[in-house]
This record gives sequence, C-alpha cells and structure tokens, in this order.
Amino acid sequence: MPASTTALAFGYPWWLSYGHLPIVACAFLVLLLGYWRKCSKWPMLIVGAIALWSSAAFVVARFGLDINGRASLPTQNFLRSGSGRVLDIGAGTGRSSIMVLEARPRATLVALDLFGESFEGHFGPGQSPQQRLLSNFQAAGVDQRATIVTADMRKLPFDSATFDAIVSAYAVDHLSRQGSAQALAEAARVIKPGGDFLLILVDNDPWAKFAFGPLFMHMGTRGAAWWTARVKEVGFQICEEGTRPATLYLLARRL
Repeated sequence: MPASTTALAFGYPWWLSYGHLPIVACAFLVLLLGYWRKCSKWPMLIVGAIALWSSAAFVVARFGLDINGRASLPTQNFLRSGSGRVLDIGAGTGRSSIMVLEARPRATLVALDLFGESFEGHFGPGQSPQQRLLSNFQAAGVDQRATIVTADMRKLPFDSATFDAIVSAYAVDHLSRQGSAQALAEAARVIKPGGDFLLILVDNDPWAKFAFGPLFMHMGTRGAAWWTARVKEVGFQICEEGTRPATLYLLARRL
C-alpha cells in the first residue's frame, strides 16, 4: 500500500532535537552585548565556549540522532531472508516498526507496547497511543502488514516459538535490571530457534554525554558487557555488536 500524504509524527519531545537552540541564541546575544560593552576577556571566553558547545550539540542531536526522523536498520544481517513474522517489543509510536517493515517489505510485524501512563510523558499528548501508532503505519504505507497488541513486554501474550525475528529499540533499557532480564527471557521464549533478535539501546557514549549529559542516560551503569551477558543467559548467541551516535545494538540468534 502506498504511503499516505500524512506526515510521520513520532512525537519525541522537541528538546531532543532543538533544545540546544535557545542556549545558542542566548549565548550569542550575550557575546554581542559583551562585545558592544567591551566586557573583560574571561567572561567572554566562557560564554563563547557555551556557544560552541550548544551549537555542536545541536548538530549532534538534530542530524546525528535525528530521533524524530525515519530510522534505518543498523545492520543488514537482521532477517536476511527478507520475510517472516517479526515482533517489535516496546513499539511506541512506531519508529522501529516502520524501520523493519520498510527494510523488509515481505515481512509482517506485531507492534507491542503497554501504552501505559508513561506514554504521554515520552511522546506528548494527542490521540490514543494505539491510534497514533496506527496513523504512523498508515502514513508510511505499512499498515496492511502490521498488527498492534497492547501488552507488557515482561509477560508476552504469545505461544512459545511464534516469531521469526524480534526487534526492540530504546525500550528494554527503560526497565529495571530485573524487568530487563524478564523481557529478554520472554523474547527468547517467543522466538523460533535460529531467529534473529535485534536489541537497540541508548548507549552512554561520548556523543550522548557531550550533547545531553545525564539527561539522556537510560541504562545507568549498564554497559555493553551487562547486556551481552543477559542476552546470552536466556539462550541467544551474539552475532554482531556495534554502535551509532548514542546507540548500542546487539544482533543475537536464538540457539
């Protein structure tokens, strides 16, 4: 089905993409006023450093992360057959679901999310969560290959070995350590042997810390080694590990 004329609206807060611009504007205004009033050198250097940081951080956030733009698969080794039934754990407003469906046009997908009270906190007010997700599927032209399910990722409402592949992007790392382990165990239960699991996480890398500091840290002290160990514990083999700006991804295969 062709994409509609309605624009995609993933709904991530404005400050993730544009929050540095007010700082840029204020810093440059202070610099202009300081130059006009011939202020001393050191305050001007400090304000100049703030202006440079906020400008560079804006470029990283807007064009490196581009959280409200279309996503692309971090690895082409995910679901290389190009077809199969995929589960998106923690689908939100559909960014990761659309990423998979556009990259794998012969696949179908179940988009699962709890759509709970925290949904508006992450994506802002608007239509019902399910309707917002459906609207994005329709805008991308993939709604005929997608199904929406409301459920907890820690207790998936599916039989064992139901899916050919699973994706989860920036969702499992919102949970506590125990909750993350439960969600990973459920993923291992519902995927078929040999199925691919693409786990995409917020990475505490230098780019994220440079742009956002502690505001963007989902995982706390959990790094790649912690996630790799947990994924292996529930029955997956790690096939690939990589990074993108503020992103860690693991591609695993069910043993």
